[in-house]
Amino acid sequence: MSKDKKKSKGFSSTLFGRLFGKKQDIDSILQEEQMQSPMRTVIKNFLSNKLAMTGVIVFLCIFLFVLIAPMKYKLDLSFQESTQTNIAPGFDMMKLPAELKKNVAKISIGPSYGVGIDKNGTFYIWGKTQITPNINLRNLPKELYGKKVIDVAAGYDHVLALTSDNEIIAWGNGRLKQLDVDPDATRNGKIVQMIAGYQVSAVVTDKGNCYTWGNSAVTDVRVKQKQQGKIAKVAFTADAMIGLSKEGEALYLGSQKNMYSEIPEELESGVVDIAASGQSCAALKEDGKVVIWGSATKGEKDVPETASKIVSLQGGRFHYTALTEDGKLLAWGQNNYGQTDIPANATKEPIANVYTGYYQNYVVSESGKVATFGLKGYLLGTDELGRDLFNRLINGGKMTMTIGAIAVVISTVLGIIIGGISGFFGGKVDMVLQRITEMVSSLPFLPFAMILSSIVGGRMTETQRILMIMVVLGVLSWTGLARLVRAQVLSEREQEFVTAARAMGVKQMSIVFKHIIPNVVSVIIVQATLSFATSMLTESSLSFLGFGVALPRPTWGNMLTGCFNSVVIQNYWWRWVFPSIILGICVICINLIGDGLRDAIDPKSNER
Repeated sequence: MSKDKKKSKGFSSTLFGRLFGKKQDIDSILQEEQMQSPMRTVIKNFLSNKLAMTGVIVFLCIFLFVLIAPMKYKLDLSFQESTQTNIAPGFDMMKLPAELKKNVAKISIGPSYGVGIDKNGTFYIWGKTQITPNINLRNLPKELYGKKVIDVAAGYDHVLALTSDNEIIAWGNGRLKQLDVDPDATRNGKIVQMIAGYQVSAVVTDKGNCYTWGNSAVTDVRVKQKQQGKIAKVAFTADAMIGLSKEGEALYLGSQKNMYSEIPEELESGVVDIAASGQSCAALKEDGKVVIWGSATKGEKDVPETASKIVSLQGGRFHYTALTEDGKLLAWGQNNYGQTDIPANATKEPIANVYTGYYQNYVVSESGKVATFGLKGYLLGTDELGRDLFNRLINGGKMTMTIGAIAVVISTVLGIIIGGISGFFGGKVDMVLQRITEMVSSLPFLPFAMILSSIVGGRMTETQRILMIMVVLGVLSWTGLARLVRAQVLSEREQEFVTAARAMGVKQMSIVFKHIIPNVVSVIIVQATLSFATSMLTESSLSFLGFGVALPRPTWGNMLTGCFNSVVIQNYWWRWVFPSIILGICVICINLIGDGLRDAIDPKSNER
């Protein structure tokens, strides 16, 4: 074969292979040959920027989450709970030790922790036990070691343990004498009941006497002398104590007249059990009827109907549980933490005991298995008012992003209008508009916004104040974009398409906003993206300083308002770490997106 024929054959086979070969080869040929539009080039460059794409993905995830999650996690602006303040993150409030699960004898429940004993008299404690920065209930007293414990009681900030030799050991916060055990409590008879409440404690002896100690200024626990010797059981509300006499009468064990002291007449006899929630009292009659009195505003009076007779009662913070004679478990009242949602595994086997307190419930079956339901803990902890930080972080993010987005829209519109007119018309119009721009940009932004908020903010409703912040952020942050648009318009107005539009008689405003601005929109998008991050930071700064969105409505800025003291920074780290992290991540992601857009639009940044 001649040399020319070989060349021809090689060329033909190569051409044939390129035309009729693999699909990706044909696509690559077409991609090489076709002309790419500027927008397509920008998109291609942006998608190839890994940092920018990471920023887009992370920001979209956060944005969609704070947009959708508030539908499920509703925000109650009036909510606060003194028993749940400054609780660390974690879901271990009902995480019983494995050894205790096998052999439960008694469980008592505190606001964020639990204590228990097994049938061998061994003491256990679990949950969030850090009561104050200096007091942790896990630091057991030396007197407890080596002792057999037969009863335990968990209070708001202290714990009681009763040993087999009738000795009461108390530890925790003793600032208000809640650890100063009444010596008569262990001298005069055997203790048959021991309970701990809000800074107070009480015991009942087999002789029917009740002894109390602690802060009686907050909780009315002044037992009358005529009631001594008749008491069989007692129960604490948040600020009072009720009792059950041996004759079956419900008693008020205090000296003040209040909503608890007005005991219904039907409870003068025939009462077999009592219980109390934070603001209500309950008594169980012989016929199984449950009578509720006090301030039962959270559903405590909504006792569920049951065909079988109720035989025992337990009270939590704002809910009750009851056990019927056929072993059925009932729960009613407030259900914000799932404390009345009885799980299926709690009723699979016959129930031996139910332990209820605050927002937790423990159900012990006859076989010894333990089922729990209620408040397990908080993903991100709580703040100084007992509010869930995760809930506030979600709703606060929605508010911060909304304010930032609307402020950017306002500043972008103003910047485009003023910059476009100034750059296109020039002359005196340009001079006047640029002097106005310089005046606005020379205003010290934060001091001006703080002064305006102080003067006007107090006269406004919450919605009006939020709208004012959006407008102020937008009106005072357009100057940078206006100068950028002006510079771009000055360059574009000398192009041939502008001259052609003028020759055709197109109105000047139409030339500016329909012909020139669309050609510089990519630069505007970059600047608006970066301004979004700046607006979020500025809103957070104003709210942090107390001049932005007012509490209790959360934003990422005002969630940090109470975190600028050393006690919070050292001991309650979750209150400032999580809002700071989420705000920082959002701002960094937005800046990465802006930088990626800028690099994609600027041809000089692309390697050719």
